[in-house]
Amino acid sequence: MKKEREGEWLVVGLSFFESWFPILSIVSISHIGALYTYTYASVVALAFFLLVMYKRGLYSELKNPLAYKDLLLTSFWITLLFALVFVGMGYTTAGNMSVILFMQLLFSYLYFNLLGKEKMNMIHSMGALLMGSGALVILVPNDLRFNKGDILILVAAAIAPIANLYAKRARNFCSSETIVGFRTLAALPFIAGMAWWLEPAVTPSSFYKALPYVILVGLFVFGISKIMWMEALYRISITKMSAMTALVPVMTLCFAYLYLGEVPKFRQIVGILPVLIGGYLLTRPLKQEG
Repeated sequence: MKKEREGEWLVVGLSFFESWFPILSIVSISHIGALYTYTYASVVALAFFLLVMYKRGLYSELKNPLAYKDLLLTSFWITLLFALVFVGMGYTTAGNMSVILFMQLLFSYLYFNLLGKEKMNMIHSMGALLMGSGALVILVPNDLRFNKGDILILVAAAIAPIANLYAKRARNFCSSETIVGFRTLAALPFIAGMAWWLEPAVTPSSFYKALPYVILVGLFVFGISKIMWMEALYRISITKMSAMTALVPVMTLCFAYLYLGEVPKFRQIVGILPVLIGGYLLTRPLKQEG
């Protein structure tokens, strides 16, 4: 299997896990709040990464001084991104957040295709445009209004491609498990401090109610899917990967209907079609020139 095709399948797989994130988080946040959900899920993810690194003998990768610049930079940008998202969520709706955060596709295209060296052919560009348009049709609420929360999340969307860039560079020196484990460890004190500062204390009964959902988010969304994300970044362009994550809202609509009984709106069903067509175009193998 070609390297790019492997990356595409990894995005499909991680999209499955990521699509459960809002569904599982809704329940957990109702018990312990957003920042505490993120904090405890990060603890679960960190334990998973440390165990995997131990089993695979990856701690030696941290001895490579060449890796630390990109490790520290990706940790900084990812932590800042999630801090902006979670603070912004206090002032806006989940629908607004999803729409605005998906605009990382636009910023990826601007940074790496229009201004950078990553080039996409016409067919793949059309696929990315269709997937982005379909996702916006699915996600955009009827009364999209911008406020300070929206501005914070828009800044986070602009940061996302930068974080992915340094993560991709770090992958040249370290395994995916080491990169995600390092940045989770680096971010955890900051996230926990924000939770302690901004949210009420968690009671034992609330914690135990949220625990199953926290474990699922930490293990599958913050753990396994992030390893798949890093491996996909190593194989395909940042812009293409950002476009393919339009699969996430489509899957979320399906699972929310099956698990929560949420019936998708007509415009959301209509939006699925360009996402599927765009996904076909974006992953379509092209003949080599010459």
